[in-house]
Amino acid sequence: MTRNIPQQEQKVLAADTAVNALCNEGLIHSGMKIGLGTGSTAMPAVYALSALLERGAVTDIKAVATSFQTSIECERLGIPVYSMNAAVIGGELDLAIDGADEIDPECRLIKGGGAALLREKIVEYSARLLVIVADETKAVAHIGTGFAVPVEVIGEARVPVMRALEKLGASCVLREGVRKCGPVITDNGNMILDCRWSAPIDPAAMERAINDIPGVVENGLFTRVRPTVFIAHADGTVERRA
Repeated sequence: MTRNIPQQEQKVLAADTAVNALCNEGLIHSGMKIGLGTGSTAMPAVYALSALLERGAVTDIKAVATSFQTSIECERLGIPVYSMNAAVIGGELDLAIDGADEIDPECRLIKGGGAALLREKIVEYSARLLVIVADETKAVAHIGTGFAVPVEVIGEARVPVMRALEKLGASCVLREGVRKCGPVITDNGNMILDCRWSAPIDPAAMERAINDIPGVVENGLFTRVRPTVFIAHADGTVERRA
């Protein structure tokens, strides 16, 4: 009988498979410094890590959270949370686990649907190994034309940055809040421009070009680190891309 697992269950399947596989392979072990991502796919990975801790499979995990959401959930689960600046972290992580909004065949990513892209990039570019968990809808032929690339900007730079992005071929909108009036304000006090292109882009070149614009804090293209990716499918299988 053909299975048809809903999207949210695929996210849980991908997260559970990844965390348990990494534990079995010794890539998650006691004493590690682990970055934990944000969003509807990253949270099941946090829960899977908590389950390892509860059954004693690993101990003494030191976590760095990428958002208020993740930090609060770690506190609830009893996972110790530190700053990247803490002496026990020292600005480096052994592993980071997160979700993604889009993944291309070369494992380049769009992230930041939850507006945590700046902290996610700091954490994940500081990790020796990045692991991404996702449902099958996140795997695409190319990134940048479907899910919007978020660009975090200083409020005063909103209009000039938007004009510069339009010169790069992007169509931009200011992200509006849900259940609040006005724009989304990030955990860092900035605004988000959501950008799409009508034709495929070179993600690595675009990541650099966007960050060269004065007033841009960071963007949601992740190309400098190639992650290990676990993608769950509706038929119950989990694809692993290295």
